[in-house]
Amino acid sequence: MHLLRYCLLIVVFVQLTACESYLDAGNPKDQMPSSLAFSDDKTATASVTGVFTRMNQLNYQFANVLSMILPAMSADEFVYAIASAAFDEFKNNAVLPSNQYTNTFWTQPYSYIAQANFCVEGLEAADGLSADVKSQLIGEAKFIRAFCYFYLVNNFGDVPLILGTKVMENNTKPRTPASEVYAAIIDDLIDAKSKLFDGYPQGDVVDADGERIRPNKGAATALLARSYLYTQQWALAEQQATELIGSSTYSLLPEAELDAVFQANSREAIWQLQAVNTSGGRNTWEGFLLVPAAPTSSPLFRLIPGYLYDAFEDGDARFEKWVGSMTTAAGVTHRYPYKYKIRTGVSPAKEYTMVLRLSEQYLIRAEASLMLQKYDAARADLNTIRERAGLQDLATANDPALLREALEQERRVELFGEWGHRWYDLRRWPSISGQAGKTRADDILPSLKPAWQSKAIYLPLPNDALLTNPNLTQN
Repeated sequence: MHLLRYCLLIVVFVQLTACESYLDAGNPKDQMPSSLAFSDDKTATASVTGVFTRMNQLNYQFANVLSMILPAMSADEFVYAIASAAFDEFKNNAVLPSNQYTNTFWTQPYSYIAQANFCVEGLEAADGLSADVKSQLIGEAKFIRAFCYFYLVNNFGDVPLILGTKVMENNTKPRTPASEVYAAIIDDLIDAKSKLFDGYPQGDVVDADGERIRPNKGAATALLARSYLYTQQWALAEQQATELIGSSTYSLLPEAELDAVFQANSREAIWQLQAVNTSGGRNTWEGFLLVPAAPTSSPLFRLIPGYLYDAFEDGDARFEKWVGSMTTAAGVTHRYPYKYKIRTGVSPAKEYTMVLRLSEQYLIRAEASLMLQKYDAARADLNTIRERAGLQDLATANDPALLREALEQERRVELFGEWGHRWYDLRRWPSISGQAGKTRADDILPSLKPAWQSKAIYLPLPNDALLTNPNLTQN
């Protein structure tokens, strides 16, 4: 905690080095000399890790609840209980360029990228840092950049690829093809992986069992495996996931401990965002938003009946442990996401925001194995996830179509409400109809959303970005 408190003090200082978004209007801000920001190990560390504080300091941000609830509403997971024009646009897949949250999904990642670019350049030029700290911090900065671009390219498609600090040049960059953005993501992650510690930095030491709140080699490997999967580089995705699954640092928690998966520093966690604003015993913004304020309070976000509400098999422990239930006085039962258990009243924080965890790696490897026609291996990984949930093994033999259905089912009920997995899966998987240009979203969403259009798989670019950069084009 002492490092993040220090980061809170220095983050305002560091923000002077980068525009809030490279694509916003306004004159370039004066830059702090790198000789100050990277003059010693402590200051350099705060310059980099300050971004993690920014990412999770406030509610309704790109890096906490928005990346959970808005993709879930765009897919077939959640519905919001109260009328909200901004949320309804996501629920109806009719998001306008003026939507405030679309702007957040654009400007906040670019602001973190700006800070990451400044840090990469400053760290590479710094000569007063210890070699290990310098390597770790460059790795963290490149990981941040790759992480943000992963979500930009999945939310918007082609986006400007900005890897330097020339503000005026960056403010007029056109959109870069998604394939080139992915190539840059993968390059950053490969380099980050080579530089990051195996364990987790804890002040002046590195500890595999410490706070999992700063990216390490495992975090870079996890996002690299996902990036290879999304770019259909199956063998490389399988290789990276296997590396993590075989690591002694991580393990799936057993069925009896499913309630503890999202606790701070669980053995399943690869990377988490630490609770920062803990007023009133708040732990995560997700728990604060999703857990009803009282047993008699209706949940704000509810699983959609006929879809995620009814997607779990009988006996699936994930339904019991990760789905909450509230019945109104009128006898209506609402189900709500309950992976995070704590709304307020627990201090010190017991839960952190989960960003990367091991179970996804089993599902990545299962999908890669399936595409490589390694059906036994794919089934074995799916069964590992199912057994942890208290379910029987699959009886699908080597039928690729049935294994594909099982993969989709396990990703759906294991990763629901986490960082847009369901929404991105529907967007990236081709339609079972075989029709060119159609996706799984076209197969599934029209029955829930009669006005569904295929073009809704990407968000529109926000108005502010288009007004301030004449070289951008709208989706």
